[in-house]
Formats: sequence, C-alpha cells, structure tokens
Amino acid sequence: MHILRRKNAVTRALALGVLITSSSAVFAADATPVKGGTLVYLEQQAHTNLYPPAGGFYPNGGILNQITDKLTYQNPQTLEVEPWIAESWSFNADKTEYTFKLRPGVTFSDGTPLDANAVAKNFDTYGLGNKERHLPVSEVINNYDHSEVIDPLTVKFYFKKSSPGFLQGTATIGSGLVSLSTLDRNFDALGDATHIIGSGPFVVSKETLGREVDLTARKDYNWGPKNLKQQGRANLDGIKVIVTGEDSVRIGALLAGQADFIRQVQAYDEKQAKDQNFPIYAAPTKGVNDSISFRPDNALVSDLKVRQALLHATNSKQVVDTLFSPNYPQATSVIAKTAAGYVDLSNKLTYDPTLSKKLLDEAGWKPGPNGLRQKDGKTLSLTIYESLPQPQNKEVLQLVSQQWNQVGAKLNILAGDAGSRVADNLDPEKTPANVVEVGRADPDVIKSSFYPTNRDALLQKGGLSSKVKSFRDDKLNDLLVAISAEVDPKKRLALAGDVQNYLLDQAYVIPIFEEPQVFAGAPYFKGVSFEAVGRPSFYGAWLEKH
Repeated sequence: MHILRRKNAVTRALALGVLITSSSAVFAADATPVKGGTLVYLEQQAHTNLYPPAGGFYPNGGILNQITDKLTYQNPQTLEVEPWIAESWSFNADKTEYTFKLRPGVTFSDGTPLDANAVAKNFDTYGLGNKERHLPVSEVINNYDHSEVIDPLTVKFYFKKSSPGFLQGTATIGSGLVSLSTLDRNFDALGDATHIIGSGPFVVSKETLGREVDLTARKDYNWGPKNLKQQGRANLDGIKVIVTGEDSVRIGALLAGQADFIRQVQAYDEKQAKDQNFPIYAAPTKGVNDSISFRPDNALVSDLKVRQALLHATNSKQVVDTLFSPNYPQATSVIAKTAAGYVDLSNKLTYDPTLSKKLLDEAGWKPGPNGLRQKDGKTLSLTIYESLPQPQNKEVLQLVSQQWNQVGAKLNILAGDAGSRVADNLDPEKTPANVVEVGRADPDVIKSSFYPTNRDALLQKGGLSSKVKSFRDDKLNDLLVAISAEVDPKKRLALAGDVQNYLLDQAYVIPIFEEPQVFAGAPYFKGVSFEAVGRPSFYGAWLEKH
C-alpha cells in the first residue's frame, strides 16, 4: 500500500505540474535484479492508436513494445535477426516464400493460442490491410500475397515478388502480434489501449484516455527472446505511463524522485541530469534523418533551382551547434550514419548562401522592396507545420526560417496542434514543406518515407492526398520499389545509395540532424534496453529501490 499511495500521489502531482517528495526505499545488495515495484514512466505525448503498424509514432511504440511480442528479435547491437516467437525460419532463393517454425505453448493474455493460425491472420492483415475495419497496410511489408498454415506451429508466407526486407520486418514494432479479437476491431477502437490483447510481458490493466496507461506484469510470461539474459516474467510488477507534456515538469519530476524514467529529454536539460548522476540514454533511430521535405506539386517549389537554393540556404551545423548536444549528429545524408546503406553525401549539403542567391536569380525570383523574393506577383513564402514529436522542432524551424530569410525566402511556421493541421498537411498548395523522420534498421526505411502509398513525404499523385494535381516522380518510385525487391544484399545497399543521391540531386529533402530518442532515468533504475530504433523495453528492467 505504501508504494501504491506514492504512485497515486505522483499521478496527482504531475497532473497539477507540482513537485512532491518520494518515500520508501528498498535497495538491492548487489547487481542481482530486484523483483517488484511499479515504474513511473513519463511520456511527452499521449498515444494515438495501438494497431501495431501505427507503432512508428513513438508514444504508440513505447506501449506496444511492452505488450506485444514479435516473430523475430533484431539484436540492437549487431542488427542480426534472432529467434523469438519463431524458433527458426527458412526462405527460398528469390525471397518470395518464407516459412517460420513457432515456439510451442505461447498464448495471448486472453488465453487464446499464439499459433500458426494467429500469426497468419496477423500478417494477412498487416500485409493486405482490412478495408472493412479501416486497418491500413503496414509500411514494413512489401509485395505480400498470402499466408498458409502448414500445421499448428508452422506458417508460410508468399509474396508477389521478392521481399528481402520481410525477415527484418517481422522484428519491428509494426509487426507486434495481437489476438484475433484485437484484429476483429475497427481501427478507431484500437485507440483504446485496453482493446489491445498481446502476448507480451505486460498487459494493459487500466487507461485514463490521453493521460495515463497502467501496465501489469504477466505472471506466466515465459517466451522472451532466447538470446536475452532476462527470461521468465518481467522483474517489475507494473508500469505507469503518465503523459506529461511540459519538458520542465518531466525533468523536474525525475530529478525530484517522483518519476523513474522519462522520454524526450531536451538537449538543454541533459547536463543537469548528468550532473546529478541521472543517466542519459540516447538511442539512435537508424533511419531517415530529421529533415524538411518539399511538395513539388506546389508551384513555389516545383522548380529544382528553388529547392536547391533553399537546401544551400540551410545551415544545419548552426542548428545542431545552437540547439543540440553531441547526441544529435549533423546530417550528412538522407539517412543516418548508423542506417543500413548509408552514403556520406555531405558534399551535396553545403551551406552556401551565395549559391542560393544565384540559383534564385536564375529561377527568376528577384528581391522585392521588403527583401523577400518575388516572381510573377508572388512572394517566395512557404508554410510548414511544427512537428510535435520531433525534438525542439519549433526552434529548429525558427532558425531555418532566419537562415532562409537571408536569401530572401520566408518560412511561415504553424502550430503543431492546430485543428486544421492534418487536412492542410495533405494539401501541397497550403503546405509546400513538411517535417519528416522515420526510424527503421533496414534500407526499406527510405521507401517507407517517400513512396506514394507509404508515408508519401513528397505528396505524389496517386498517393495519400487527393489534392495533388500532377506531381509524380516515377524514377524515384522505381528506385524505391527496387530497394524493396532486390535480394542481393550488396546490390540492395547500392540501390539505397542511389536513392539517397537522387533525393539530394533533386533537392526533395533537406536533412538536418540524426534524430535519437533521448531518455533519462533515475540512478536506481536498471536494466532498461532499447530495440534497434530506440523504443524502450522494460522486460529486463528493475528498480533497485521501491
């Protein structure tokens, strides 16, 4: 009861934005994990939807990673794919057929079996979608055709053409396995965390929508990845995921002993945490860098020279040096140095305002009376929405706006929580620029970001938006499809390099920095780990005092 009273007090205090004192301490005598205790985890934003393919949004993934298992486990250090729910697997030479042998005795938290039938239904849904229930196709699965249940513990998947990224895709957050009853719900119903029935080490026991999700350890859990030190049930009894939007309240609560672990530690708060011996965890996301992308269907940025001018007007080094810590490396390509297929293209990302002005002159944009460029009665004024999930994004865009202003271009920054944001972001006329970032430890991450039927960062005709009039780049799309279908590993990485070069040659995107997921924990919080692209796992975590 003592612990429960403290946790309830924490919840109330955080809701009010005030500080309290913590109490009750039981310390481990050595490094042996302590069993029990409830972790108080402060999350910057509320989850939106827990359909696993929506897990790319980090608040979604942070919950899904505790309550779902995956067919396979991607080792975050080696990036090798290792056994989990699947004990073994095989595939044919052209990677159009994959067969998985499953562990026996695994069940979802509602008691139903996690067998070949359940796995087949999961991937049929993720690979094909379900229009009736509005469940979209997963961005990590390409060229999917159908599944076949061979026997209760053997499932086979067939693809219309080669799908070399599928094995790694089975290890991602978007491929978390859920019960048949979960897949029977409509997409909107999966915003309710209590509706997600997984087989993971924790289960959702309670939710206060938009404010808190309570997780309880599953006592009979006994099927974590076989190569992990942690086996059996989780050490923690439970986790309170409390939404705490104010950066200062999150860091203040941690340092005051009210919280045990927090996400989205801003760079300017890292030093005070370190100075008090609170560890900082900067987990790389190994994917598409934090960038500004253009929507060339908009006449303001349809001209390559204009896009090139804005790219060379952007001083990413100044952004990183001004706003961030060494945990945020300056971008040197479309994807991070730690990403599969990375090519150093820093020579194409030079800050050169003189060249920018020359390119704008050549494109017919002349300085107006107020210093802003004008052409055919129009002003070179672009609009972009702040992206709330990205660290200090408002400040990043404000600094870029100042840089662009030096060459005569204006960047209007709209609030990330504006009511019209979702609709406007699908209209290239209203928002010719957009913030992008995607984490995934596979070359398919580039396709996820830029392909029309995935995230469609450039807004192409035939993609996510009906507002696009004509823009479509089939050369780019062919390169993206080729990455998803090339079975030769070396050729696949070479294609990833080709598409990085092409995206920058066309100045479709301005990479700014490599985005980590930055967390901080109490000194007595031990054993937290991170999957390959930075989502926390609390399976092996423990509280030295509680």
